[in-house]
Amino acid sequence: MRGLLVPLSLVVATALVLFGGWSTPYDPNATAGAPWQAPNPEYLLGTDALGRDVWSRVLAGGGRLLTVSVVAAVCASVIGIAGGLVAGWSGGFVARLLTACADLFLALPSLLLALVAAIALPWQSAVVVATVCGGAPLTLRVVRDAVRSVRSSGYVEAALLRGEHTSSVLLREVFPAMRGLVCADLGLRLVVAIQVCAALGVLGLGVSPPEPDWALMLRENMSGVASNPWAVAAPAIALGVTTLLFALAARPPSREHDDRRPAGTGREETDHA
Repeated sequence: MRGLLVPLSLVVATALVLFGGWSTPYDPNATAGAPWQAPNPEYLLGTDALGRDVWSRVLAGGGRLLTVSVVAAVCASVIGIAGGLVAGWSGGFVARLLTACADLFLALPSLLLALVAAIALPWQSAVVVATVCGGAPLTLRVVRDAVRSVRSSGYVEAALLRGEHTSSVLLREVFPAMRGLVCADLGLRLVVAIQVCAALGVLGLGVSPPEPDWALMLRENMSGVASNPWAVAAPAIALGVTTLLFALAARPPSREHDDRRPAGTGREETDHA
């Protein structure tokens, strides 16, 4: 039961973030009352600098951020996994070239790259660029090392002796053996993407006012934190809890799962013997 707690919490939190905007008590963009009202029965978390309901803006403020972050994380993982599979399987010059390119991108600060990209591109594209350039090289390195260790396994050698094509071996034999590692890595890329989104929003380079957004709420309401602290605390807590849940879900698989062979390998090794 304890093992299901984090995934279940993550599913519930993701559903709330994506669909919370459909259940707001007030229009998140409309003035609902006087500015900086403290929490009361009418406004659960009070109002913000423009008199908008903080609770409504919190419910509606995470959908776009999470959607952009997921797209950025998936792009980074797909590119990194593809590069890692090629580098780990090919070795030699190809591996050295891909690793050198990865090292070059790792030398670039992700946040600085996001700030530069946000000047010339829409903020959504800037998040994708920064996440891919900062995350894909790390994924490549992790997958490359995993492929090297899996390549000498008996079930991989059996598939090669049966005459299977390299792409088939990578997709059917090698990649399934790393699925736990890949899922954990995807979770880490998502955490980084959320952080980049939040940074751009706080700096005013993300979602444009008056659209609800957690990071933008931090920027807009900082001046009134003494009047209604929840105008800042609520989006900060929402960001922190969401990021924490994805970070917990991204924990590497336990050793007992790492040592377990992918389904079907027993038959293949038997055939090889």
